[in-house]
Amino acid sequence: MIAMNFFLDKRSQIAYGCAMNDAAATRTKEIYTRIGERIRKLRHDNGLSLDELAKKTGFAKSYLSQIENLKREPSISALSQIAYVLGVDVLFLLSGEIQNSGAQSLTIVKKGERKTVNRPSGSLAYIYDSITYKKLDRLMEGFIVTTGGEFPPEPFLHEGQELVYVLEGTEEFVYEGKTYLLEEGDCLYFDSNKPHLSRSVGEKPGRLLVVFVAKKD
Repeated sequence: MIAMNFFLDKRSQIAYGCAMNDAAATRTKEIYTRIGERIRKLRHDNGLSLDELAKKTGFAKSYLSQIENLKREPSISALSQIAYVLGVDVLFLLSGEIQNSGAQSLTIVKKGERKTVNRPSGSLAYIYDSITYKKLDRLMEGFIVTTGGEFPPEPFLHEGQELVYVLEGTEEFVYEGKTYLLEEGDCLYFDSNKPHLSRSVGEKPGRLLVVFVAKKD
């Protein structure tokens, strides 16, 4: 009887896991769909063809088409560049949330006011908390990023430059195929138009201060 109960419990766990995976897949598709729809609508509203948007953002037309048609997950930095060209905040592309209008000379984001950015499938290896969202006319995007023990599905690749400062943990960083080991207090500054990605390799998740500047015309 005990063995039968154990079997049923294991079977229930498997069924629960499958249900959770299905729910996550459905949510991922919904987020992809909304991001693609927002980009396409804004592009049309701005009277831009895919070719024109590609030239203004520096991304390939095929890449933008894949984003609009739910075939590619854009990085946060790529969405930032697209949002800049389309004249909206990156959080609008991600969530549809409209920030308060009116630029301010100084903004403060308290620790409890950070906005967690929901990425589509993006592995749970990366959790982005925005610390710059209140500055509407900002030139930089800043995040506190929590990393896990797995690399994201694809390397990041986007126009501009990026700064990464390790707040906690030990981070394995790969840039153009070369691996670097970073510890607390270490800082990277690099051209972000080369393939790059990282993961935590310590006993605890990594926490990074990440700031990037997208290409501005």
